[in-house]
Amino acid sequence: MKSSEGGIKYARNKKVHYIPAKPPKRDKRVGIYCRVSTNSLDQLKSLTAQVFGLTRLVAATPQWLLVDVYMDIASSKTGSSPREFARMLDDCQSHNLEIILTKSISRFGRDTVDTLEALNLLKTLGIRVIFEQESLDTADTDSDLMISIIESIAQAENKSRSENIKWGIKQRAAQGTSKLYNRKCYGYVHDKEGNLIIKDDEAKNVTKIFEMYLHGKSVIGIVAELERLGVKSPTGKDKWSKRTIDVMLSNEKYTGSVRLLDNGKYEAVYLCEDNNPAIISKETFQAVQIEKTKRSNVIKGENGVQRKSKKYSSK
Repeated sequence: MKSSEGGIKYARNKKVHYIPAKPPKRDKRVGIYCRVSTNSLDQLKSLTAQVFGLTRLVAATPQWLLVDVYMDIASSKTGSSPREFARMLDDCQSHNLEIILTKSISRFGRDTVDTLEALNLLKTLGIRVIFEQESLDTADTDSDLMISIIESIAQAENKSRSENIKWGIKQRAAQGTSKLYNRKCYGYVHDKEGNLIIKDDEAKNVTKIFEMYLHGKSVIGIVAELERLGVKSPTGKDKWSKRTIDVMLSNEKYTGSVRLLDNGKYEAVYLCEDNNPAIISKETFQAVQIEKTKRSNVIKGENGVQRKSKKYSSK
């Protein structure tokens, strides 16, 4: 076929073959770090979800190359660093990683101090850390700002954790399932089911202590009498402390009733009557509380709480 300008032949309607551009080389070595606090089923599902989500994120980023996945199941109360976290830091120091990808700040370190120490080390090594949930990248975030963010998140999480614990304690107290109802004290032991039963020899001493107090003996006088009689303390020692006697004289459990959350931190108090066998009567217990108030050197007047000039003393 000739052109009108010089008879040069050329092809029409030829099939064009497109050569794709070379994909970016995956040369940024990435490590994924995931952590959960327990090995419960829910936590293990969370661990799986973390790994799956972060692996997809690496795969979707052309220049990233997944080198390793580090997974810890470690309690925040553990004294030593989780093994996989330590292995990851070793790999960073060996320059096997350039980027660390993790779900969130709370999943990175055990606490604020742990997190900040690790980040300072990684910054020194030139390692970039990305927190997916908070959309934070240490490569783009000022160090002071990062510290401020981490501390703020830690404070919020601690408050939330504290509220959850308080809520759990309250719920168990309200439902009567709290183990605190059957917490052992001097005069009682647990049966096979974990219920409180009277320990006879100690119960006799409890009764004696209440009687001595009502008959005019001071706490110091009761301590001296118990030591003279050779009665061992609740911890098996020859010496009794004033604090131990004072706590016993205020322990309502000896009447068979247990009062929980009576410390001002909760809006409700839970009283479980007939929780355990009684060692002393309710009347005796109330009489002791009245006597303790009489002997106290603290009085309430128009100007608030004041102390008497002299404290009640009885031999």
